[in-house]
Amino acid sequence: MMLAAFSASAQQRNNVVPSFAGAVEDFQPNVTNQRGHQYPMVNSQGAVRAQLRAPQANSVQLDIGGRRYEMVKDENGVWTGTSDPQDVGFHYYQLNVDGASVPDPGTIYFFGAGRWGSGIEIPSADMDIWQVKNVPQGALEEKYYWSKATESMRHCFVYLPAEYQKNPNKKYPVLYLQHGNAEDENGWGSQGHTAQILDNLIAAGKAVPFIVVIDYGQSQNIHLVGQYAPEPQPAPAQPVQPAQPGARPGARQTGPDAFQVVLLTDIIPMVEKEYRVIADAQHRAMAGLSMGGMQTRRITVANPTTFAYVGLFSGGTISVEDVQGAAGYKDTNKLVFMSCGSKENPRVMEAAEALRGIGMNAVGYISEGTAHEWHTWRRSLYEFAQLLFK
Repeated sequence: MMLAAFSASAQQRNNVVPSFAGAVEDFQPNVTNQRGHQYPMVNSQGAVRAQLRAPQANSVQLDIGGRRYEMVKDENGVWTGTSDPQDVGFHYYQLNVDGASVPDPGTIYFFGAGRWGSGIEIPSADMDIWQVKNVPQGALEEKYYWSKATESMRHCFVYLPAEYQKNPNKKYPVLYLQHGNAEDENGWGSQGHTAQILDNLIAAGKAVPFIVVIDYGQSQNIHLVGQYAPEPQPAPAQPVQPAQPGARPGARQTGPDAFQVVLLTDIIPMVEKEYRVIADAQHRAMAGLSMGGMQTRRITVANPTTFAYVGLFSGGTISVEDVQGAAGYKDTNKLVFMSCGSKENPRVMEAAEALRGIGMNAVGYISEGTAHEWHTWRRSLYEFAQLLFK
């Protein structure tokens, strides 16, 4: 995940610069603002301007994109600061008040970088793909369910296409869609605008109706118990490292495969029991962004006849060796989709070409002008969804 704005490195803490002096004065309130709040604002250059009333503060900074921009206090105790232009898309950010990093009270909050905090949207030419439109609206419902693997209640979101309730005898394909590191199951619905992207694609006839399941996949925070618990490991020679940022209270470190166990033991069986889905590999897909993409690769290669459609968004690639070493993968798979932002390391096109060379249906996609960030992944979902279950 793109965590630059929240890095604790000494270099970043000292990376304080003056507010951007070349800003065009056409700032507008942002779409992430709380109702009635004028700030933060974004201008036509993609610069961000924040304000905070803190008359007793000695120093306030706008922390975004790996830099902290000095904010200036006026005679009313209101601090204002402006960032350099940012890439299009969604960015986490925060304010730093006398050394304490806090959310901006002007925005709604998003879970990312291991915390609930502020986010801002830099407008792009293709924002239309995730806007709420006057089309049939699907539902993004919350679902609680019992997990045998963890002996606890778990929580996920399930997207149901608009026609789901109107066609009680119809069954649907399903996509299991995963978040990135230090994020959770809220991300794809909130920052990712999954429901809006799919509503618009389905209404335009560009995607077939299908269900999406979005669950929590941070494996180090998933505590497997009973027969599912990992074998005890010898005591480490070195001191145990602290839990990763964003770890939930009481979570135990259980290794990288805990989510795979929960997915196969609990999530898929629950979905296939409680929702009208077509319960076979040819109507089952898995995809994820960043960490979720790497999980997708690992899980689909380890279970080569479980998912016919695979999507890795900034999450590495599927190699020829992966396919050749997983019996049944090539015969089961209908699509391998690999994507990234143009400001990342765009090797996905070469990987797709290599897979096509052994007879796979492989697609590479590069999001122009974006990096390891949410607009890359929205665009990836938009492209991937149009290829699914056809």
